[in-house]
Amino acid sequence: MLSISTEQVVLPNGLTLVVAPDRSVPVVAVNLWYGVGSKHERAGRTGFAHLFEHMMFQGSAHIPKNEHFERVERAGGSVNATTWFDRTNYFETLPAHHLELALWLESDRMGFLIDAIDQEKLDNQRDVVMNERRQRYDNQPYGDWDERMQAMVFPPEHPYHHTVIGSMEDIEAATLTDVQEFFRTYYRPNNAVLTLAGDVDPKRAVELVERWFGGLPGGDPVPPVPGIEDPGAVIGETVRSRVHADVPLPRVYLGARVPPFTDPEFYTADLATSILADGRASRLYRRLVREEGIARDVVSFAFPLLHGRTFMLSWITGYRGADPEELESALVRELEALSEVTEAELERAVALAETQLLRQVERLGSRADLLSMHQLYFGDAERLNSEVDRLRAVTPERVRAFAESHLGADNRAILTYLPEEDQ
Repeated sequence: MLSISTEQVVLPNGLTLVVAPDRSVPVVAVNLWYGVGSKHERAGRTGFAHLFEHMMFQGSAHIPKNEHFERVERAGGSVNATTWFDRTNYFETLPAHHLELALWLESDRMGFLIDAIDQEKLDNQRDVVMNERRQRYDNQPYGDWDERMQAMVFPPEHPYHHTVIGSMEDIEAATLTDVQEFFRTYYRPNNAVLTLAGDVDPKRAVELVERWFGGLPGGDPVPPVPGIEDPGAVIGETVRSRVHADVPLPRVYLGARVPPFTDPEFYTADLATSILADGRASRLYRRLVREEGIARDVVSFAFPLLHGRTFMLSWITGYRGADPEELESALVRELEALSEVTEAELERAVALAETQLLRQVERLGSRADLLSMHQLYFGDAERLNSEVDRLRAVTPERVRAFAESHLGADNRAILTYLPEEDQ
């Protein structure tokens, strides 16, 4: 259904370039993925990948602090970055005639960031990240759900056991030497994919990328991910945790260990979450919000993670004074009922997923991001073109089998939040 054509070149230093021309608008998206995320962090060094995302905007040898943002915005563009379990990405979208500006900025910090890192910048950004953790996790209602849930779904020796943002203690303990070592290990051309999508000539793009990135030395192979890879297909039991906290309403989360993004059955899990909670016609919304009136909101989704296994999450928020056992029973009932999914429900979920994918591909920035993802994860950017086929390959029988094998009592992490006054 998709027909995005690309040209892919690997430079002698190992940098992979993906060019996806689109002359419809005079804009180019520059998207750089590094193969480093929170799963690469060792015990006692959690949060480094995210901390380094912040450090990458603190200037490099030839670019003063904060000038990366300023130069791109003065050129009429936008710039940002994100950190995830399996990768970190940096991206700009700007007028096509400013392509070389973005390439210079990205190449300078890839090659020369370490020359500009000092203790003052580290202290400043460490404080920023610690405040971010306080705001988003520690002082936000339900904010630490993922930290608690990951610890329930994955054992301590698995790299998804800890959150992307890391622990406050590890962030505070980070030293300048730690940060420099992290940069030398992971921020190398041979651990990166650079995608250019938009109004760009492939031949010219290769020339510019060779000019700005070709002289950077390739690094050693990235070390293996620490810890175990596969913790097993299921958790092995129902594990529970109940938290009385400063939350307005009771909420029950249910996590389940499921096949990773690299497994075709991940698409089954993903569509199952859509059947459960995508839109007002979904099972959870229709039955628990509209018909029974016990839920204020419902959510379900699966994380597209790579390392051995990933996890699927569903939650239900009740009204004040709701019985948490009733909320849990209702959620479990609907998950188990996926064993009776209908053809019509699956067709609706596939249509919604296709529409969402097409909307992402329409936008240059997210198109470039998807191409980088498929190149880094699977070694083939044009694998994106067959995503719809993988969605359409899911059958009701596969959804039913998935529900029976992965949503039973032997594979549940149930986390319940209750308002403090209910204690």
